[in-house]
Amino acid sequence: MKTALRYLFQALLYAPLAALLGYFATEPRFTHLPPDQALVRLSFTHASQRRQACRERSAEELAKLAPNMRAALDCPRQRAPVSVELAIDGARVLHALAQPAGLRRDGVATLYRRLPVAAGRHTFVARLKDRVEGDFGYVAEKTLELAPGAMVIIDFNAARGGFEFRR
Repeated sequence: MKTALRYLFQALLYAPLAALLGYFATEPRFTHLPPDQALVRLSFTHASQRRQACRERSAEELAKLAPNMRAALDCPRQRAPVSVELAIDGARVLHALAQPAGLRRDGVATLYRRLPVAAGRHTFVARLKDRVEGDFGYVAEKTLELAPGAMVIIDFNAARGGFEFRR
């Protein structure tokens, strides 16, 4: 009798919890994208150029250093911020500046942006600048037909020549 009563009380306690879990499993409804839109994701990790060029130390400078510190080149560690622009159909929709990671700003710069766009044919122009001076070193243009609910990933890989557009 005691065990039957204990099971009854457990069932009375667990029933509201099960009802609450069942409700939140189906409500509130979440819509990933409106039915007439597609999604563009710009995502990359890139090690930019150094802020300053390496310089060669003179013989006097090398003589002043400890023997284990006598490297002929003095290369500052800090890297330049990465500037990224994305234009869709001629209108600039994104301009971002990604700072290098690390205490000394000598790591990689990382960027992720999620941009919903209307479904249809679009021309994308992506630009990236990874040095302090000069213009954009990497530019890519691509025209894509985006179906409703489709997703395009714009990635950057310097070893493969720059921007990659993937579906």
